[in-house]
Formats: sequence, structure tokens, C-alpha cells
Amino acid sequence: MTAQLQHAYELCRRITAHHARTYYLSTQVLDPAQRPGIYALYGFARQVDDVIDEGDHDPEVQAAYVDSVELELRQALNGEAAPTDPIILALCDTISTYSIPLEYFWRFLDSMRMDIPGTPAFRDRYHSIAQLHEYMYGSAAVIGLQLLPVFGAHSADAIEGAAALGDAFQLTNFLRDIADDYRRDRIYLPLDDFAAFGVTEDTIAHCVDTRRTDQRVRRALAHFVALTRSYYRTAEKALPLLPPQPRLCVETALLLYGGILAEIENADYEVFASRVAVPKRRRFMVAAPRMARAAALRIESSRVQQSSG
Repeated sequence: MTAQLQHAYELCRRITAHHARTYYLSTQVLDPAQRPGIYALYGFARQVDDVIDEGDHDPEVQAAYVDSVELELRQALNGEAAPTDPIILALCDTISTYSIPLEYFWRFLDSMRMDIPGTPAFRDRYHSIAQLHEYMYGSAAVIGLQLLPVFGAHSADAIEGAAALGDAFQLTNFLRDIADDYRRDRIYLPLDDFAAFGVTEDTIAHCVDTRRTDQRVRRALAHFVALTRSYYRTAEKALPLLPPQPRLCVETALLLYGGILAEIENADYEVFASRVAVPKRRRFMVAAPRMARAAALRIESSRVQQSSG
């Protein structure tokens, strides 16, 4: 590995550690050789997502940026030009190393365009879960699917589980961040589902303004928590299909992220007052035994290799 590529992977690691503490913690149970690819995948998604969701970029700038990222990635993968962005450099190496299907990245960029005002794909409200699934496939499901080749898992059931886990993570984010999303003039959770509980957009606006959860909204959020848990259950069923260390990694992430749902319930769905998070002590209690088990697996594997050699 060249010094330039090492620097690119290290940059992706730092981005992951800084922006995704729960996710980064879960990666520590992986074999060290697998971690750079995971960081490259996250670093790419995070970089693009930040331009769309963070800062004060004009929609024209955002759209042009996504187009430029896609062009640079396509040219690099086709061997037409070396990437100038170190994150794309690390991503291309990861894609090549693990033969990750390129469709996942084009679908991700398509979903990012759905968040940019003025693009043909733009959507700031979702009325049905079917509409939301179109967005979540590219924004979340494909992120789980990108990981499977790195983990060495390729079965149809593993694919279903990875996509479900991506959806579960995304829905968890929507539940936790409903107030922040509304302040950015976005409502991701389906309005038709809200309407079944007597909740309108005005009701949500009132909750944001008062930082209090209306009783009707509380019932709707309980429904969405139950729906999200159904995706976690689908993902959990696929865990045995993963190799031992990736299984521990995904299990750690599943438990930590799924724990956000319990924290939302414990807060009586007061998601408009503050951002719900899993306490550090709880994160450690979930991750520590799995990190120890992963270390034991690595030692055991090393001994087997030495004895067979």
C-alpha cells in the first residue's frame, strides 16, 4: 500500500471515529485488516451526506457537487483518471479489493439528489412507507449491502438482513432527529402513518416550537418504533450467516443503535426537547464483551494458522 493510500484510509478512519462513535465502536471487533474498507465506505457516505445536510450550501452547489463526485468516481473506476479526492481514492481501492457492486454507489448518489431542492428527484415530504423505501434503499440499505463483500457474506438471506439493518438504522435516525429534520423543512416519517393517529404537519410544527410531544404524536412515534424494531428483527435473523467477527461487529451495531429506540421510549418520546443517545456506560457494556470475544477469535485463528503451517 502506498503512503498516499495509507493517508487516505487514515483520513477515513478519523472521519468515522469523529462522526460515528457508535458505528466506530462496533468496528473494533473486526479483524484489523477489514477495518480500512469499512472506514472508506463510511467516509465516502459521510462526506457526501455532509454537503447535503450540513453547512449552508446552495442547492445548485450541492447538485453540482454530487454530479462531480459521481463523475470522479466513474472515471477512477474506469481507469480514465486518478482520483484527486483521498476519500474516493480509498473508496476505489476498497471497491476493487472486495468487488463491491457499483450499482450501490449510484443508488446512494440518487438518494442524495432526492434531498437537494431543485433536482428532478427532490422530495421533502414522504406520504407512504413505499415512498420512503425508495429513498432509504439508496440512503441506507445499500450502505449495509456494501459491507457484505468486505465481510465475505453473499447469500440472499444475508443480503436481505443487511438491507433491513440499513433501513432500521435510517428509521432510528428519523425518529431521533425528527425536530432537526423539520427545522430543515423535511419530514421523512410517512405523513399517511401520522394521519392515522390524527397528526398533521401543523401538529409536528407545534411540537417543534414548544419542544413538547403531543399525545397524538406520541402514539404515532410508538408505531414507528414498533415498525423499526421489525426491521431490526429481520436483520437479527441473518446474523448467523455472517463470519464470526463480522457477526460480532454487526451485532454490536444492532444492539447499540437499537438501544436508541429504548432511550426514546424511556424519554416518553420527548424527542423534540433534546437529542436522544445511548449512554456511554451502556455502549461500553454492549461493546466490551464482544471486543473481548473478537480478540479471542483472532488469537484462536492465529494459533490454528501457525499449527497448520
